[in-house]
Formats: sequence, C-alpha cells, structure tokens
Amino acid sequence: MRAVPIRWRILSIALLNSAVVIVLAVLIWNGSKVLGSAWDDVRQVRESDKILAKLESETSRLQNLIHRYINQPSPDLFAEILLLREAVLGTLTNRASTDPMLSGSVEQLERVTSRFLDGFGELRTVQTKISKTYDEQVLGPTKDMAGLYSIIEGATGHRDALIWPALGKSREAFTSLLVAANAYYLSLDSSSAEEARRNIDTIEKTIPVMTDMAENDLQRMALARLKVKTAELRDGLGKLSEQLTNRTDLLRNSIDASQADAIGAIDDLSVKMRQREQKAQETFDRTLASISRRVLSIAVIFLGVIMSAGVMIALSIRLPLAQIMAAMRTITSGDLDRPVQGTSAKDEVGAMARAVEVFRANAIAKRKTEDELRTAKEKAESALLELNAAQQNLIDAERLAALGGLVAGVAHEVNNPIGISLTVASSFARRSEIFENDLRTEPLRRSKLDEFVRASRDASQQLVANLQRAGELIQSFKQVAVDRSHAERRQFALSEATDQIVASLRPVLKKAAIGLSVDVPDGLLIDGYPGAYGQILTNLFLNAVNHAFADGRSGNITISARGRGADDVEIIFADDGAGMTPDVQRQAFDPFFTTRRNEGGTGLGLHIVYNLVTQQLGGRMMLESRVGQGTTFRIIMPRIAKGAAKGEPTITDAAADGTSQWPNRTMSSN
Repeated sequence: MRAVPIRWRILSIALLNSAVVIVLAVLIWNGSKVLGSAWDDVRQVRESDKILAKLESETSRLQNLIHRYINQPSPDLFAEILLLREAVLGTLTNRASTDPMLSGSVEQLERVTSRFLDGFGELRTVQTKISKTYDEQVLGPTKDMAGLYSIIEGATGHRDALIWPALGKSREAFTSLLVAANAYYLSLDSSSAEEARRNIDTIEKTIPVMTDMAENDLQRMALARLKVKTAELRDGLGKLSEQLTNRTDLLRNSIDASQADAIGAIDDLSVKMRQREQKAQETFDRTLASISRRVLSIAVIFLGVIMSAGVMIALSIRLPLAQIMAAMRTITSGDLDRPVQGTSAKDEVGAMARAVEVFRANAIAKRKTEDELRTAKEKAESALLELNAAQQNLIDAERLAALGGLVAGVAHEVNNPIGISLTVASSFARRSEIFENDLRTEPLRRSKLDEFVRASRDASQQLVANLQRAGELIQSFKQVAVDRSHAERRQFALSEATDQIVASLRPVLKKAAIGLSVDVPDGLLIDGYPGAYGQILTNLFLNAVNHAFADGRSGNITISARGRGADDVEIIFADDGAGMTPDVQRQAFDPFFTTRRNEGGTGLGLHIVYNLVTQQLGGRMMLESRVGQGTTFRIIMPRIAKGAAKGEPTITDAAADGTSQWPNRTMSSN
C-alpha cells in the first residue's frame, strides 16, 4: 500500500463515502415520492376536515340565529342571518365543490343545506303572517275593547250602580286576557293560551248580565259592540294559535330536521375523511419504515467496508509518521548520528522522511556554524567592552576638560586681586623699611608719622579688599568644584548656585564679545544635584560660545528661571547666535555628533546635558532654534529631583554601560 500515494488512499475513502451517499440518496428520493403522495393525502384530508368543521359550525350558528329571530325578530338578527347564509353558500360553492376530497360527496350536502336555507324563507313568511294576525286580529280588537270599557264606565253614573260588579269582573278578565295573549305570543306557552280562552269566556258571560243591568242606551250600545269585538278576539286567538302551531312544525321539520340532516351528512363525510387519512397515514408509516430498514442495512454494510479500509490506510500513514516523529525527537535531542528510516518509500511520507534527512544534515551543518558564531560572539563582546570603556573615557575627558577650563578661568580671575595684593604688600614693606631707617637716623616728626599711618591704612584697605575678592572667587570655585566632582544630593538655592556657576564662567566672557544676563529670582529651592545643574549650565554656555558665536561673533546669552506650578521649575537658556538647521536639531542630543569635529569637538556636550536633565534630575528638555535667529533650551525639572540617590550609578555611568534609554526629545525648527 506504500506504493500508492496518500492522496489516492484518502480519495478512495472519499469515493466510498460518495457511493454511500448516492445509494442512500436514491433510496430516500424513491421513498420521498411515496411519502410525499401519502403526506399530500393526509394534508388534503386535514384541509377537508377544516372545511367540514367550518360548515358544521356555520350551520349550527345559523340555526341558533333563526331560533333567536323567531322568538325576538330584529333587523340586526335578520342581517346577520343573511350574511351567515351567504357565508355557508360560499363555503359550499367556492371551497367544498373544489376540494378533491369533497367534490364527489358535496351534492347531497348542498341539497340538505339548500333545504335548510329555503326553510328559513318559508318560516319568515309564516312569521310575517303571525305578526300581521297578532297586530290586526288580537291587538286591534283589544284596543277597541279597552275603549268600549272606558265608554261603559263613563256612562255609569256612580259606583253603586247595579252594573258595576259585573263590569269590574269583566274588566279584570280583560286585563288578564291581555297578559295571557302577550305571553302566548312571545313564549308559545299553552297554559297562557288556555288562560286567554278562559278570560274570553268570562267576558262573554258577563256581557248579558251587564246588558240586563244597563241604565242607558249608550251602555247597551257599547255592550253590544263589546260582544262583537270579543267574538273577533276569540277568532283572532284561534287563528294565531293555528299559525304558531304551523310555525313550530315548519321550524322543526324544515330548519331543525334539515340542519340535523346537514350535520349527519357532514359526519358521514368526516368518517370517510378519517378512513382516508388513516389509510394515508398507514402508507406513510409503512414507507418510512421500509426506507429506514434499507438505509440502515446499506449504512451498516458500507460502514464496515469504510472502517476496514480506513484502518488499513491509517496504519499505512501512522506507522511511517511515528518513525519520522521518532527521528525528529532524536534530532532535536542532539543525536544527529542516527539516519532517518523510510527515505526509500514512494509516497508523501517517504518525501517527508527525505526532508527530515535533509533537516538532519542541515542541523549538523548548523551545529558547526553555531560553534563558529559562538567564537565570533565572544570576540564581539570583548570589542564591545573595550568600546564602552573608550566611551566612558571620552565622557570623563569631556567632564575633566570642562573642569579644567573652569580651573584656568578661576586662576585667571584670582590672579588679579592676588597680584594687586602682592604689589601693595611689597610697597607697604618698602615704606616700612624707609620709615624704620628714618626713625634711626632722624628724629620722628609728626608729619612723617601721619603720612606713614595714612599709607598703612590705604595699604591695609587695599589688601583686605583684594584678598576678600580672591577669597570669594576661591570659595565659589571650591563649591562648584566639589559639586562637580562628588555629585552629592543636597538642597540649594537656584539663584545662588547660578551666580556661582556664572562667576566661574566670567573669564570666558572676557575673551569674547558676548553679553550674559541672569534672571533667577530668590526663593527657588531645589532638592537635587547642584553639580549636575552646574555641569548643565557650563556645557550649554561652552556650546553656545563654540557654536552659536563661533569666529568671534558677538551676541547675548540669557539665563532665566521661574516657578512652574508647585512642583516644577522652568529654566530657559537662550542665545541670539547662529541657530541650527533642522538636520542638526534632530541629532543635537545624539552622542558623538558634532559640527566641529575637525576643530576638536567630541559631540558629548549636549548629550551629557540631555541625560543629566532627563535621568538624574527627572526633568524634560526642549530645543527651539531657527537659522540666524538663535537657539533656546527650555528645561523643566522638578523641585525635588527624581534621579539616583547618593551612592547609586550616575547618568554617565549608565551611558558608559551602553544601557541608558534615551527619552523622546521635543524640538522645533520653525
């Protein structure tokens, strides 16, 4: 099997799976047609059931509405009956007749429903006759009888008349007659009909009695008319009773019986639908079970074939891969002498084995190269240490050069008051010798004594003034030198430290036409490193003298300071010299960058300044310059320095180690 490529082995599994899918798809497709037909029958039966249920509901509701209309006729009920009648006919015509399940059996249902609906028309005709009979032959005579009773009562002169008892009894029977007649018309209560007839009999019996006791012709005429109306009322009640009986028979035979027949027809159709649905469901279940069995059988057979082929193919891939993995672990563990197995195979795993063999050969070559690189790295590290040492020596030399210039300048400044003091002292010594010789050879005169005293006082004053000046210069130099050399942290007044540093820089100003103005207010106390601050101002000053005012160019330097909030101090060092180009500004703080390398520049002055400001003092430094318009260094440092404490490495030490991180610098070349 190793002779067959892996892609063909995997493709064979895919082909087997595809064959299974195709066979199962064919089986499912054939079964789906049978299932679809059975399901269509089931769905159609359910739709037909819905139509039958709707017909049954509508006919039952129509029957109830007809009964309500018969008992209490109203236009609203009649309109609702007509709408429901149209809905029933529409269901039969539009849905039942087009339904494939009902189309062969709907004719009987239509006949029954039509008879049911036609019966309502006949019933409405009978109801119209009943209403007319009730209005004309029952209510009409009763209205006339009520008027006649009023005439008879009006014609009776007093309540003691002989006719009055019979009249009261007849009138009471008439009232009961009205109540019974209305009750019979509304509720079809047979007892109300019997009571109405008994009251009519009572009225007819009292009329002859009242005629015999009549006192005048008006009473007798009214009684005769009352007898006629009573007979008409009896006939009207009889006709009303006959019509109500006819309505009841029609309601029972044409409405209720037809509705029962319609319900029976609907029930018969429902039974047929149930049978057809059951048959379709059985077909559906049987087909589904058959498809399931076939699919399961084919799936089991093909699953066995696919699993067997898969195991064989997996073993033909897994075992060679295990050999390659073992070879890789051996190579990664450093054992490069064991060759890789399976490199002669023709499949992809054989190609992988050959690639691993190439990897082993490369690893052997890499190990040899690493040994050579390790030796080269050791040499490079040694060269880096020497370079760091050289860098530190250059930085120290730059610092010592600045301190040496300071010493030379202070020595020059101190030389003047010391020289004057020496001259005055020598002159005073000669005067003392002359005065001593005069005392020995001549008598002492007051004028000579006064002259000697005056000369002595002048000499002493000059000596004190010049020696005091020299002492001040030496004290300033001493404090500056101590701060520069020891880098101790202490609290100092910014104005005092600035004055001491400026005093040490005055000799340089005398050699160049440069004006220096200082504006540092009193009261700015700094807890930090005065030596670092002095070196910052010195380096900025010397950088301005050498670059901004090169070739004897005149100009002005301004040093100012002010408080910036409660925590910071802003120091501005500005000159109106040559300025810097944008390229120079971008590299101004880089180590060993200088524009005067041929004239002895080291390129460390501003680099040291920037590192002292940002790292030892914990501040920020910004550079603004324009060509021909001067340069401004803006230093913002905290009142309490954030740099290293006493005894910790200084910024120059970190720079010498090559580990310092240069923060971002803000420049402007507008």
